[in-house]
Amino acid sequence: MGYDSRMANGTTLSHSELLQLKRWNTPTIYNGWEQITKGDPAADAFNLEPATDFMPQMGPMIGYAVTIVIKPSSDEFKNPDNIMACRKYIANVQGPKIVVVQDLDKPNFVGSLWGEVNSNTHRVLGCVGTITDGCIRDVDEMTNAGFKALASRLCVGHAHAAPAKWNCEVEIFGRRIQPGQLIHADKHGFLAIPSGEEKGLLEASVFMDRNECETVIPAARDNAHLDTESLLGKIKSAGKAFGDNTQAKFKKSGEW
Repeated sequence: MGYDSRMANGTTLSHSELLQLKRWNTPTIYNGWEQITKGDPAADAFNLEPATDFMPQMGPMIGYAVTIVIKPSSDEFKNPDNIMACRKYIANVQGPKIVVVQDLDKPNFVGSLWGEVNSNTHRVLGCVGTITDGCIRDVDEMTNAGFKALASRLCVGHAHAAPAKWNCEVEIFGRRIQPGQLIHADKHGFLAIPSGEEKGLLEASVFMDRNECETVIPAARDNAHLDTESLLGKIKSAGKAFGDNTQAKFKKSGEW
């Protein structure tokens, strides 16, 4: 039986919170998360290797991880019963869901688990997209299905393989992910929120975005009339205000 972080912590967010989080890009969510995390924001939660968003026009996606491991090159895992068993697992998890797939053949890929058929199938199971260190194909048809994908690359062939394992820890793009983790992803990469740090994420992200918009960003705009000394002074003052606001809210230093 796999581990679902929501079962342990009761940290499922409301539909409204998820919709609002989806309105921001992933770096903005990171800016909020780094203020509330107990981990290391310089090393934790985000992908450490490049992950390509093949549908950037779809914007960000957010969902809870359902996990699969595949190894298309091995006959050991070609058990057709695994397909329905894995789909049953996914169908019984509360959505929205992002299918996180570790391809054990990496980097010597032999085919794609994802294409037009599987994307439509998983969309109806409540999945909004996938993050895989393997391949995808039928990128236009996947987009038409409303199924977003971050992956290593495109390919032509499909993988003759059933899932080897599911509902288990996976490692993709240098990051370990547990079933049930909240994931936010877009063209920049993905952020897998550590278990227990979901609450407060929206408030922190909105606060930090507003903090930037009211201090350091306007300080660097529309300043053609200022001499260099005045401009640098204005930027310094804005950075201090940004840091003071962050310190007051989160008891952390955030000066630019």
